[in-house]
Amino acid sequence: MDDEARRQALIGRIGEVTEGWRGLVADVGPDRAEQLGAIGDWTFKDVAAHLDAWRRRTVDRLEAAGRGEAAPPPPWQAELGPNEVEDDPINDWIHARTKDDPLAEVLARAERTYDDFLAAVEALPLRDVVDPVRFNWLGGQALADADFSGHLDEHEPSVRRWLAGA
Repeated sequence: MDDEARRQALIGRIGEVTEGWRGLVADVGPDRAEQLGAIGDWTFKDVAAHLDAWRRRTVDRLEAAGRGEAAPPPPWQAELGPNEVEDDPINDWIHARTKDDPLAEVLARAERTYDDFLAAVEALPLRDVVDPVRFNWLGGQALADADFSGHLDEHEPSVRRWLAGA
């Protein structure tokens, strides 16, 4: 597969994750989105804000790269991490900052972040998309080969069990 085809495959995968997200949002619906228990004591709105904050971190890094700038620092304090063992302090920080945001705002932000993600990938020089050492936060993997469905895939089964009443 040539380099442009690899970029297009990545764009396709991001589109699939976006559609999966939209399907989950539709399945939850606005009537249940603010009920506790989607994951632990979080509402689905909390889960959406959590996923969006981490996805926004990726987008911010890609947008900076597209402008030829260094990756911006994360919005949370450096002492929170992330680290190899524990992201809970960051997740707690995200939750504290977003728990009172209106549902419509959280969902609109999440939708915008997916759009921004696609735009950032499309705007990157092709060499950045296929270079396995370009983004050290990908652990030696080229952006074109990265799987960005993992975080949603990690949480969706819990949300689906909650929806099913299990």
